[in-house]
Amino acid sequence: MQRKAGRNCWQRREKRSVQILRRFLLLQTKVSEEESNLIHSLQFSETYFRILKRSMDLSISRLKPASISLSGGFGTHPLLAPCLNGLGKFSHLIDLDFMGDLMMCLKRLAGYSEDHDGSPQNCLSVSERLQCCIVAFRVMRSNLDALNVDLQEFFVQLYNLLLEYRPGRDHGDVLAEALKTMLWEGKQHDMQRAAAFIKRLATFALNFGSAEAISALVTLKHLLQKNSKCRCLLENDAGGGSLSGLVVKYQPEASDPNLSGALASVLWELSLLSKHYNPTISSMASSISSMETMTPSQNQAYLSTISPVQALRDLSVEQELSKPIGKPLTPNRKRKRDQHSDVASGHERVWEIECWVDEDEMKNKLENHFQVLRDIEENERLRAELNRTMKSISSYEEYKQQKKPRKDLRLVRKRSAVSKKSFVMVLVCQ
Repeated sequence: MQRKAGRNCWQRREKRSVQILRRFLLLQTKVSEEESNLIHSLQFSETYFRILKRSMDLSISRLKPASISLSGGFGTHPLLAPCLNGLGKFSHLIDLDFMGDLMMCLKRLAGYSEDHDGSPQNCLSVSERLQCCIVAFRVMRSNLDALNVDLQEFFVQLYNLLLEYRPGRDHGDVLAEALKTMLWEGKQHDMQRAAAFIKRLATFALNFGSAEAISALVTLKHLLQKNSKCRCLLENDAGGGSLSGLVVKYQPEASDPNLSGALASVLWELSLLSKHYNPTISSMASSISSMETMTPSQNQAYLSTISPVQALRDLSVEQELSKPIGKPLTPNRKRKRDQHSDVASGHERVWEIECWVDEDEMKNKLENHFQVLRDIEENERLRAELNRTMKSISSYEEYKQQKKPRKDLRLVRKRSAVSKKSFVMVLVCQ
């Protein structure tokens, strides 16, 4: 009995020690979580938010020349891209007290202006501004229950940035990620906005390369599948079919997608894209054109699963694999290849020059240059007119010289006739 009592007492002590150890570990994990949250909040406040505030300084953006960072950053602020990536990755750790200021900061970095004068408010590149829009949507989705933010301004910026995108200067993967985050993964959009983006993406696909075009067409197809009323754009009737919005005429230069009146247009770009040299682009355009006759059941079975990012990568890989394998490079060919690479990387130098060159000085120089050209053109016109006048005068002088002997001949003939008459009169008188 004493052995059993001692054994039970030892088991009770062991259980208590295990419980105490568990409580200690639980408290330690709680403390470690609090410490990690504190560290993350300090990291956000001391690094990310400071970089964002410094990026918003317009004077620094305009005075400092652009610099291209090889570590993931690009544009005038090489730390901005890693900062935005970190904000998107750790958006669930951001304090809600800073959320409103963060969204306003991202709006301004993306190009939002309260003046609405159309002038650029910063010198950020298109890729960086697209990255700001992506981070704003990721932050919103991570804190969906606690945020009530209007993302209309980010849609406006994406709508305008599609026209400012340049393949050699900007990053296609960032654009595809923006299309995926803001349009492809989003919920059902307003009909006016969806129609505006559908029309803008069709125009975008018609004017850029195959990789960018396929990502735009994948997004366009997804928008048509989720917004069946926008399929009136696939009709051939002038005016965009049976639906019409508040704006009865399409305004392609409108900055707001809700005021573009895209429902009054048609997707004539698809007929040209269906004849694209790339079979992937042509087949995608043809499949989009045939969506007008699809039933709702066919639409659900035909939903696209490939994202714009994946479509961009797949077509880029296909293009790389389809390149012919050339002969080994000789020294002369290597020298020529280096020259071509310098020319290909010249867009980075152009982007640097665009950021620190004085616009007023450049404007004055261009005005003086074209004024000289106009003066030269006016001088050439006056010289041509003077030459024509001199030719006319010389031809008139020649005509006068040719006409003068004829007059002398007539006088001689008249005089001879008079002399003959006088001679006849003399003979008659005799």
